[in-house]
Amino acid sequence: MEKDKLEECILQMHEIGVLKFGDFTLKSGMQSPVYFDMRIVTSYPKLLKVVSELLWCVAPRKAYDHICGVAYTGIPLATVISQLQVSQCLHAKHNELVFGQDMPMLVRRKESKNYGTKQLVEGVYRAGQSCLIVEDVLVSGTSVYETVETLRNLQLNASDAVVFLDRQQGGACNLHTLGVNITPVVTLDQMLEVLKRHGRIQDTMIAEVQQFIRKNNVTKIRTKCEEAVSVPANERLIKTFELRADAAVHPLVRSLLGIVTSKRSNLCVSADVSSCTELLTLAQQVGPHICLLKTHVDTLPDFSDSVAQQLRSVAQQHNFLLFEDSKFVDIGATVARQWERRGAWADIVTVVPIAGDGLLTAIAQAALDNSKKGVILVAEMSSDGALRSAEYQEMCRAAAKRFPHLVMGFVSQSSISQSPWLLQLSPGVSVSASGDALGQRYVSPECSVGERGADVIIVGRGVTTSSDPAAAAANYQQLAYSAYLERVKRL
Repeated sequence: MEKDKLEECILQMHEIGVLKFGDFTLKSGMQSPVYFDMRIVTSYPKLLKVVSELLWCVAPRKAYDHICGVAYTGIPLATVISQLQVSQCLHAKHNELVFGQDMPMLVRRKESKNYGTKQLVEGVYRAGQSCLIVEDVLVSGTSVYETVETLRNLQLNASDAVVFLDRQQGGACNLHTLGVNITPVVTLDQMLEVLKRHGRIQDTMIAEVQQFIRKNNVTKIRTKCEEAVSVPANERLIKTFELRADAAVHPLVRSLLGIVTSKRSNLCVSADVSSCTELLTLAQQVGPHICLLKTHVDTLPDFSDSVAQQLRSVAQQHNFLLFEDSKFVDIGATVARQWERRGAWADIVTVVPIAGDGLLTAIAQAALDNSKKGVILVAEMSSDGALRSAEYQEMCRAAAKRFPHLVMGFVSQSSISQSPWLLQLSPGVSVSASGDALGQRYVSPECSVGERGADVIIVGRGVTTSSDPAAAAANYQQLAYSAYLERVKRL
């Protein structure tokens, strides 16, 4: 996203009265010192186009079948996006927006009519297709979720939404608990910062708005949504690890959640090292602070059965499980041999289930005599351009249902399952970095756990490149577990 373009957009919105300061009653009923009226933008076609481009820039890099605006102001925004459909946020060389194929639009009414088609959703669609939701302002998330629920009732996949302004009043967290991943163009704090930098707003008003945000940063709209549309809460996110352990189908899920609870650690350290000596040293250093140690033994030329045994001893000493990130992806017969050589030594391995059930069946048969072996399905990765199709994620969920005594959960950046007996492990977590030159993208522990639904965060270079890996691991341990406690307390 171009910073200058966003700043110009915010300043123009302030000039034409989109952003107002005073005393306003919001849809939720609360009194607010600030109000954002995006409807005015529809009278400024050039600005409407810029806002729409910025919205598409922050959308997840997925292929959507449809786009749907939340009534009413989201509809013109979605209309513009459907015609432009920016294929990439920024062109790598020219730093400009690039446009591609158009995207079909769906229109969701606020209520169905008693004449004509009498449908709540207008457009041409079929079950199983995906749809991106577009909204102007996010407060509690009610309007977005009502749209999502309507589309899901038609068997459309609606799990992603974009919004121009997040008022930071708990809407993002509410939606994440209900399986909706929402991405804002700008937050209210960021908007205030732009206005202050350009002398458009006094410090006293900034202080008043920020105080309002602090006092009203949690909403209970999830309960209202449940009452209004009979939507069950996301049990995976609202239940404690202790309760989820009791309900777990897989014995290794129970074991892992027991470790998480007893050590107060939902941290997995990814051992990004180049030798087994470094691996064993790191395991000793971070062992007291982790529930899982993730390895890539195919990158370690000196890995052997002896090293595996030493690693298991360290894991037993410090009470954590061993997680080999094998990413098995081949046909069953091949995976069976690979598992024996590269995965059998570990407690858990990763699988990319695009080859069908054969590879899971192969691992299940190979581990038949050992119920303390588990599989994590790679449903979503943290790098730019990674596959994030709704169809693939549904394939992962279906595989987890078919192999409940083998599959423990998913590697995912967002909440793709509400099942409390399945785990979400999320990579791409850092307290300082935002990304690297090879496309890796990072979020904070608080965002990963509190907003994106991670049960366990996976941290690599944030620990391994630290001058004190033990201290770094302890810091991530505290941040991630505190975010989990805040999540279950809030919900």
